[in-house]
Amino acid sequence: MPISGTKLHTVLAALLLARGEVVSDDRLSRLLWGWAPPVTVSAQLYTYVSRLRKILGDDILIDRRPPGYAMAIGNSTVDLIEFEELARAGREALSAQDHEKAGDLLRDALARWNGPPLANTTEHLAETEVPCLLEARAATLEHRIAADLALGRHEQITAELTGLVAEFPLRERIRCQLMTALCRSGRQADAIHLYHHGRAALADELGVDPGEELQATYRSLLDGSLVRLPRTRPPAHAASRPQERAAEAASGVHDGLDVQDGRGAAHGVPATLPPDTVDFTGRERELGLLHRALVPDAATADRPRRVLVTGMAGVGKTALAVHAAHRCKRYFPDGQLYADLRSPDGTERPAGQVLLHLLRALGLSPGADTADDTDELVRLYRERTGGRRLLILLDNAAGAAQLGPLLPNTPEPAVLVTGRTALPTVAGAHTVALDPLEDGPALELLAAAAGPDRMAAAPGAAAVIVQHCAGLPLALRIVGTRIAARPHYAPDRLARRLADPATRLRELHSGDLDVHGALLPSWRGLRPEARRVFPSLAGLGPRPFPAVDAAALLGLPEGDAELLLEAMADAALLEVSGADEYGRPCYLFHPLVRLFALSLPDWRARGEPAGRTPRSVTGG
Repeated sequence: MPISGTKLHTVLAALLLARGEVVSDDRLSRLLWGWAPPVTVSAQLYTYVSRLRKILGDDILIDRRPPGYAMAIGNSTVDLIEFEELARAGREALSAQDHEKAGDLLRDALARWNGPPLANTTEHLAETEVPCLLEARAATLEHRIAADLALGRHEQITAELTGLVAEFPLRERIRCQLMTALCRSGRQADAIHLYHHGRAALADELGVDPGEELQATYRSLLDGSLVRLPRTRPPAHAASRPQERAAEAASGVHDGLDVQDGRGAAHGVPATLPPDTVDFTGRERELGLLHRALVPDAATADRPRRVLVTGMAGVGKTALAVHAAHRCKRYFPDGQLYADLRSPDGTERPAGQVLLHLLRALGLSPGADTADDTDELVRLYRERTGGRRLLILLDNAAGAAQLGPLLPNTPEPAVLVTGRTALPTVAGAHTVALDPLEDGPALELLAAAAGPDRMAAAPGAAAVIVQHCAGLPLALRIVGTRIAARPHYAPDRLARRLADPATRLRELHSGDLDVHGALLPSWRGLRPEARRVFPSLAGLGPRPFPAVDAAALLGLPEGDAELLLEAMADAALLEVSGADEYGRPCYLFHPLVRLFALSLPDWRARGEPAGRTPRSVTGG
């Protein structure tokens, strides 16, 4: 159909890329005009959507679903979706060592490409999506070449690989594949030269040494094992030497995709993410940040991608991370893994226990002699995740020491971490800090959980509920769930019950959802001195306060009181809220955290001393 104009192409592309999900007005605005939208943005969006509806006809539906639009394409097809489905089937065939089928499927997938992706769209959309699409195409090309190498077609694809290495000089796997093709064509000297050229390029461009796969391919080239054609079916046990694994990866026998469990049975692509939140709303800015940090592009493909989502208990870290992971999972065809790093009681799970969980999801069941050997579990985990495009979600991290063994040692897997505290010692990590919701998004979340009609019929009660929940998504979801579960229960009644601070936390409970219970592990995680004085600080009131006020209340030197306050801020039980007129940092309770503190026993009521020094708080 004739569609003219960059803006119209952009709206169409954005709706198609969303695959039936809602694209918010804010996102459409950013994709069309960047950060400088016109004052008539709403009217122009409506005009573009109306024009698309007229051009596409009745078979394509574009629905208005606040806060944006969603498209249903009916029986139509999208080349990107066909590409992804064929590529996924090709990878599965490659994993099963059906190389003929894999090659055919992957060639069909690549045939869906017809020129540059997202042509005639704005630069804002292109900058966001095109690098991801090009990365998916390059990876599919690598898989197709792996199938050809496994079928002994090294001479036929040498010229193609030479051009690809020139196009992608920093993609180590393509260089490995060309080295393999050259070696099997009797051109070992050229293969050696190719390795050294790649090593120099990596050092000059990125300042890094070759990765393990490229190094192992070079070693297998030198010892003569790379010249061997791959077996049609490998034995049940995995290759024992790194160079054998590298040779198999380059040729497609292993390729980092076929995972064997402890009995040698083929294991499918892991997919252990929790279910997505159906009515997830808001957080568009944070979702955009996570997407850009997680999804590889040409500039970041060779760098580790580690993203931290931090914030107080109940602020929606897990919900955001899971939603972002589901939105990004098509860029991680080798699987998605999930692990909760805390036990149900809030205590930290040992790294070895988490590694066992992740290894089982990857198809490996370590024996009893290995289960207690953390170093061996780390080695197995990094061997299984190395070179694979996995998305790993590590939820409720307690600290950097716990995370260290759970981080892969190659750039292909992306790691998304949630935790209450910032973890600056995790190298190369982006941090996305979540704040409580503003009133507008909070009202949207409440309406999504309770039902839009229920809240639209009681706007006054909705505003009061949003005020008393203080932007905390957990509290809003609890109230919305209670309203939705009681069709004849007037929202005004629950709003009146929430108005009493003495009983508000008791009302914020529904089934397994409980604001008091969510905050309790944060308090218990404090060192003893901070845990003991925390309830007293609620007496300083709802306004920001400096350390000198806390020191006077607790009977401590100002420096010791400030160390206590910093420990509570690190646990997301206090917020740092600017500075006073003397330049001293001020601290602030979230309203529900203050009510939580008031519900705890106060040491002063028992006549106990505050103590001399808070050194135990900081571990000093």
